[in-house]
Amino acid sequence: MRLHPGETEAVGWTVVTVSDAVRQLRDASPGVTGRPRMIAIDGRGGAGKTSLAERLHKVVPNSAIVHTDDVAWNQAYFDWAALLAENILQPLHRGAAVDFRPPAWIAHDRPGSITVPGGAAFIWVEGTGIIREELAPWLDASVWVQGDVEEQERRLLVRDGDSPETLEHVANWMLEELPFLVREQPWARATMIVAGLPHLDHDPDTELVVALPTSP
Repeated sequence: MRLHPGETEAVGWTVVTVSDAVRQLRDASPGVTGRPRMIAIDGRGGAGKTSLAERLHKVVPNSAIVHTDDVAWNQAYFDWAALLAENILQPLHRGAAVDFRPPAWIAHDRPGSITVPGGAAFIWVEGTGIIREELAPWLDASVWVQGDVEEQERRLLVRDGDSPETLEHVANWMLEELPFLVREQPWARATMIVAGLPHLDHDPDTELVVALPTSP
């Protein structure tokens, strides 16, 4: 498997139910009361972060998903942490609901807003770059989705198409993603590693293939 430069391949893979994975993430933050648990889901573009967030959400109906792509829309690829923290993570950390229109949404007349109801048990915050040092105070546990770099790039093109504009976007994204991830080492900070391309037999509807993080 070809990994990101600097990333260490996880070992000790095992099959767990999605419900057991949720319990492990909950147990990583035993002191949380009066507010939702904030769980980050990170991985390279095309790793399967959104699908994983949806599977976790299905197991915990009293939860909500925040997509960092919504915050980053028409922003720089990774320069959105302060915007996310101030307007979404900090209010949720206080137990408040969120109804936020990012400045770029207003400037470009994008309708709607990013809404998260109050009273959720878990908030799944998914997106490349969410596991980073400056956001650590607002996150209770985290997941890194590990997978083959070439397969993840292929998934991006299948998802977004292979037009010249898309190819340029992917190339520009990679120019920022590579040094950012080398600097932040999210795979080493994560509470849990999930296999993006599982190599163990498992039920894809009810189970995950997981490992503990390794040192950089």
